[in-house]
Amino acid sequence: MKKNMGNADRIIRILVAAAVAILYFTNIITGTLGIVLLAIAAVFILTSLVGFCPLYKLVGLNTCPAKK
Repeated sequence: MKKNMGNADRIIRILVAAAVAILYFTNIITGTLGIVLLAIAAVFILTSLVGFCPLYKLVGLNTCPAKK
């Protein structure tokens, strides 16, 4: 898998995932919506750690800076 996520994109995803986790575990978001958002947050963390987003590949998006 070739990386297709830049550092800024990865940091934003981690921050969003952390915010969702905090909101979920403080019972601000609950129920089905909370579980769905928590699952999306987990995907954000996973893709940030790997540096590859399959959805980006599908739509042809690449935020990773070009290597010189």
